[in-house]
Amino acid sequence: MRYVATGLWLILALGACSDSNGQGDGRPADRWIGDGPPPVVDQGPPGENKPQLTVSDKAPATTARLVFIHHSVGENWLRPDEGNLIGELNKNNYYVTDTNYEWGPDKIGDNTDIGHWYDWFLGPKRDTYMAAVYKNTTLTDSVAPNSISDPGGEASIVMFKSCFTQGPHLSGNAGDPPLAEGSPNPIYGKDAGNQDIYYTVTNVKGMYRDLLKYFATRQDKLFVLITPPPSEQSQATAENMSALRGVTNWLVEQLLQSYPHNNVGVFDFSLVLTSNGGSTTVNDVGAATGSHHRFRSGTVEHLVGPSPYLQYWSDGPDNHPTAAGSKKATAELVPLLNILYNCWKKTSGCPRLMGKK
Repeated sequence: MRYVATGLWLILALGACSDSNGQGDGRPADRWIGDGPPPVVDQGPPGENKPQLTVSDKAPATTARLVFIHHSVGENWLRPDEGNLIGELNKNNYYVTDTNYEWGPDKIGDNTDIGHWYDWFLGPKRDTYMAAVYKNTTLTDSVAPNSISDPGGEASIVMFKSCFTQGPHLSGNAGDPPLAEGSPNPIYGKDAGNQDIYYTVTNVKGMYRDLLKYFATRQDKLFVLITPPPSEQSQATAENMSALRGVTNWLVEQLLQSYPHNNVGVFDFSLVLTSNGGSTTVNDVGAATGSHHRFRSGTVEHLVGPSPYLQYWSDGPDNHPTAAGSKKATAELVPLLNILYNCWKKTSGCPRLMGKK
């Protein structure tokens, strides 16, 4: 048990034997006593004794180059008439390029299922693919041009996201542990649609954890893992979505628990899309209740609402989020991205609930 006291605040960092948080996913409860929310401090690598710094959501002082690996949901998220992520990223000094279908060597852009991250970051052609990612200059045609100047050079930030096709193929229990480190993972290189027998909670957690091996070798880059979006209720089973939430909660709270560097972070895109403001075309940005992954009142919040299903489905129903959902994701991501950037650059503290408790 670890205690951090600051002024009137007392934070208790509890181990796995803590009380349940009431979400039914086996996660330990956070507790604090005192006035107001707990302060956000630099967690630091496990066992490291160093000064604790407050996190900062201030935008980079100079333009940073960002490349986003995605498919259609990410494209809609970027578009000014949908999520306008590109507009907000530009306002915060991020120059954006992206990869989409048919992009790159061997058309690797076609492959963004969870198992495909092995090919991008760990496989035999990794160096070829990642060199193209870092040097990328393209932006999907439907996305408006950047409103800020290209700073040149390689991308320093890599955001990557799988699509909603992942959730309906997931199996296993939410609390299943990752595959033992060093064990052959059958999900490597496999797609979700035709090879979903490999898409278990255990294998998926193990896949994401194994990516850290590569990320640790490239501390000159910041990697931002965007969790796969959820599905509308008629498009997936309760078991599928429970498995997805088990994976995403684990990514937010445990993926980086033993990772000693500050160049990786997690944004829970999946969670953000599971509550709305009363309809699929009205979002709940700023609401006290609902599902959120955001920076609010000086702290990073990961608030898990009751529904695991997409609450912003398009007509059909279709699992592509409406503009309202995409705009909510934009509003909640950008301040967190700034926090990750400042942590990576060591100009401020590092956040909790973006990969570690």
